[in-house]
Amino acid sequence: MPEDLLAVLHDLMALPTETEWVEFKEAKVTFDFDEIGRYVSALSNEANLNRKTEGWLIFGVTDRPPRRIVGSHYRETAPGIERLKREISLETNHGFTFVEIHEHQTPDGRVVMFRIPPATRGIPTEWRGVVYGRVHESLCTLSFEKSQRIRDQSATLDWSAQVCEGATIDDLDPEAIAFARGQFKEKYPKLAEEVDSWGDGEFLNRAKLCVDGRIPNSALLLLGKSEAERYLSPARSQITWILKDEGGVDKDYAHFGAPLILTVGAVFGKIRNLTYRHISDETLFPLEISQYDTWVIREVLHNCIAHQDYSKSARISVVERSDSLLFTNRGDFIPGSIESLLSHDAPPDVYRNPFLAQAMVNLNMIDTIGSGIRRMFRLQRERSFPLPDFDLDEAGRISVKITGKVIDPRYTRMLIRRKDLDLLDVLALDKVQKGRALSESEFRSLKSKKLIEGRRPNLIVSAQVGAETDTRAEYIRKRSFDKQHFKDMVVSYLSEYHTADRKELDKLLMDKVSDALTDKQKRIFIRDLLQEMRREGLIRVKEGTTINARWELT
Repeated sequence: MPEDLLAVLHDLMALPTETEWVEFKEAKVTFDFDEIGRYVSALSNEANLNRKTEGWLIFGVTDRPPRRIVGSHYRETAPGIERLKREISLETNHGFTFVEIHEHQTPDGRVVMFRIPPATRGIPTEWRGVVYGRVHESLCTLSFEKSQRIRDQSATLDWSAQVCEGATIDDLDPEAIAFARGQFKEKYPKLAEEVDSWGDGEFLNRAKLCVDGRIPNSALLLLGKSEAERYLSPARSQITWILKDEGGVDKDYAHFGAPLILTVGAVFGKIRNLTYRHISDETLFPLEISQYDTWVIREVLHNCIAHQDYSKSARISVVERSDSLLFTNRGDFIPGSIESLLSHDAPPDVYRNPFLAQAMVNLNMIDTIGSGIRRMFRLQRERSFPLPDFDLDEAGRISVKITGKVIDPRYTRMLIRRKDLDLLDVLALDKVQKGRALSESEFRSLKSKKLIEGRRPNLIVSAQVGAETDTRAEYIRKRSFDKQHFKDMVVSYLSEYHTADRKELDKLLMDKVSDALTDKQKRIFIRDLLQEMRREGLIRVKEGTTINARWELT
């Protein structure tokens, strides 16, 4: 152990009491893994709140002054202590883990010092979805007041709402404004006739793109002329598309600037969404399918625009390969982890560019804030394709990879047959097919349901479901359509007949839902579909309740 670190140890041992950001444990032989995780969350949060550069968890020292070294044998032999860093990162948000683990042999025994970084500004550290803290020496969930103090650290001035002094409505592109009008009317059809009577200034104010006629950064990003980008400097309103071959060599590229509301269509036009034919198992995909769902591509692009950290002066990039698309933008992933986002019904309560995000909701560019990512995962699951890969690196970049091919036929068969699987289990199965490590809770869940085989780290998706074979006719009956197809059917029916009760909608959908489900499961599927459409603002109850309700378009 370096001399300066040894001095740190002695200074910490000399503290009159344990502080909220330092914890001593004897841990003579073993120590509970879950408790280590809780201390990582608590000590990092308290280090943040106490403005410390690090927190410490120390094994091999008594916890009461005068402290003395008693020695710890915790993970003294193979596989050793280093593997713990990876194991902890799998159960925290943002892959949070130790900065370093120091082992020191003293005349009185071995001391292990876990150096823990403070929680990221604005984002409390979670352990298995729970935020922990300290009250004096006691470990507990972090209080609401403390948690809010950390979250408020990110409450800086919203860049997207800042007004560009000198910019006027003449700096906005007329074609982009016209397109925005069309999108606004699609989002709010009841206002369509009224929108046509608004002048451009009134429309921009009503759509929350402008503030009392003044032009904010959001308006220039989405609707600005290319020559008006000077107002945004040093921020960049640019998306770069790059085409790479199998060896990773660039074959083609293009840069697209403001107005970004039109740029998305231009980038989309560059992407080759080819027809995918699965031929290794004739009964698996007897029908052709496009590599990518068009809604998913646009949603990822729109999310890159909405959540980009424009203070980084970076461009958004789209890298296309023969079997995948990689979207990259700058900025920390505020929800913390994909698992946390998918497991919570409520959307995140903090956004990087709230003014811009709300404007994009009004222009029908992104779903109701927070729901778009969940829908991306559901669509990929319904297509029985690999789920999106989110890479949240330490350099403040977010990369999303959409794979346009089948990786493991066993995974695909599992999704086709098991429509009842929880989305978090599907996410864990997706990790297995991609050879990625599972958290302990993911492993236990999949193993208990017999969805995986083998021993860690050599796990595979269970072949039990895949061993069953269907004829083409049976497959077509059991395959079912994407959920969006059923939603479109309901919207079309209500557009034609204005209202419908549950019996009418059951009659419309029952014979279209997968024959792999029982009649009871089909009715539950239709019930959940209607409730999801209600939450999305597509339909509402005109009269009645529960099974007797009559539905109409909103």
